[in-house]
Amino acid sequence: QVQLVESGGSLVQAGGSLRLSCAASGGQFSRFALAWFRQAPGKEREFVAAISRSGKSTYYLDSVKGRFTVSRDNDKRMVYLQMNNLNPVDTASYYCAAKSVILTAPTPRESDEYPYWGQGTQVTVSS
Repeated sequence: QVQLVESGGSLVQAGGSLRLSCAASGGQFSRFALAWFRQAPGKEREFVAAISRSGKSTYYLDSVKGRFTVSRDNDKRMVYLQMNNLNPVDTASYYCAAKSVILTAPTPRESDEYPYWGQGTQVTVSS
């Protein structure tokens, strides 16, 4: 049974930074493609960032490129989302997701491709 637990969400002023963390238990973490999604009130869940199983490839929503960085630590079974220069449109609940993939598989960027999800952590950016 794979479990994901996010942390690090908070209230922050525009222009500020936060680092979200996601701890994984169960499964073979080194085989996971990992991603962050977010969902704002009244909106659909959207892809934010993903990191490949190898950690060599990362992918981002266009609006967060250059501001957000996704990383992973296989020894600690953690995935992180460093968020800089936050603005109010980044306000949402942020979720980490995991999927076991073969090494040559593409890293998923659609929410319905991920079977494992955390409970979410709230990020609120004030103007």
